[in-house]
Amino acid sequence: MLKHTLTALALATGLTATSLAAADYPEHNIQGIIQWGAGGATDNVARSLTPHVEEALGTKIILNNRPGGTGVIGMNAVMHKRPDGYTVLYGAENPQLYPIMGLADFTYADMQPINVIAQGLVVIAAPADSPFDSFQDLLDYAHQHPDELRMGDTGAGGLPSTLLAMINSVDSLKVRSVTFGGDGPGITAMLGDHIDFMPLSLAAAKEQIKAGRLKGLAVFTREPIDGLPNTPPITQALPKIAAYLPWGPFWAVAVRKDTPDAIVDTLSDAYAKGVANEQFQRFLFDNSAKSLNLRGEEAEKFLKRWQSVTAWALEKAGSAKVSPESVGIPKP
Repeated sequence: MLKHTLTALALATGLTATSLAAADYPEHNIQGIIQWGAGGATDNVARSLTPHVEEALGTKIILNNRPGGTGVIGMNAVMHKRPDGYTVLYGAENPQLYPIMGLADFTYADMQPINVIAQGLVVIAAPADSPFDSFQDLLDYAHQHPDELRMGDTGAGGLPSTLLAMINSVDSLKVRSVTFGGDGPGITAMLGDHIDFMPLSLAAAKEQIKAGRLKGLAVFTREPIDGLPNTPPITQALPKIAAYLPWGPFWAVAVRKDTPDAIVDTLSDAYAKGVANEQFQRFLFDNSAKSLNLRGEEAEKFLKRWQSVTAWALEKAGSAKVSPESVGIPKP
């Protein structure tokens, strides 16, 4: 009875049922869909950030991993939920490449970005007992033995395949790709010596390298980094790849398009507080990731620039299945 009375009062004062719901948001738990599997960088970021966002929102966010299709399955699931703010996507950079890789016809532009959390670094890792001590060693071997080495991959448009395309635009690295559902399964395969190397987000691999369970062959930077001082920068083996740097994966939170502005604002405020939390900032620092904490127009600007730079790098390398120009991606 009270609810009906409040609804009638809201309508009488010019408020809609949607705006009333937005004013009460959140009334119950929120579902957070992680587009990659457990143990990977996106999963680690999501699970480290979420408790601080829950505190800001005053509700629980129930996290579920929905990997598959280079993240398409998880993103598509969120896009088909009601635009009410009760389902959020924890995603990585991959959606920005879906059109040129022929994976899907949507990107973050077809969702409502809530926060671009941070940008990470990439490390090329190998099993601890690998005969290669640097990426130069691996590259020299691959030149002599093309298509022999097994590289861990996450599918077309995933971080490993994107990095491989950049490498092949300045050199030649012919390998066999072995596809996994994310960083976590790929790391497990390396620990079991089932693959020879894998480009990974440093947020997923750093602790394994520091513990001596994996070996860092190169970081995808111009200079050595403090977090892995004994791992050389990729430019030591490939000076020409500096044209693509700085570059790295990123993590973002988004909701379905047409989510009410008031709910978007509430979520954006909560995630901004969560990312700024001192404990989460320490997590990013420990994983050599750069905090971005972007929302609104700033987030959209970042997403478009990253897409432009990466899509045209893949086009130059001959790895894009669809021309960036044909799907409206301008040159950087």
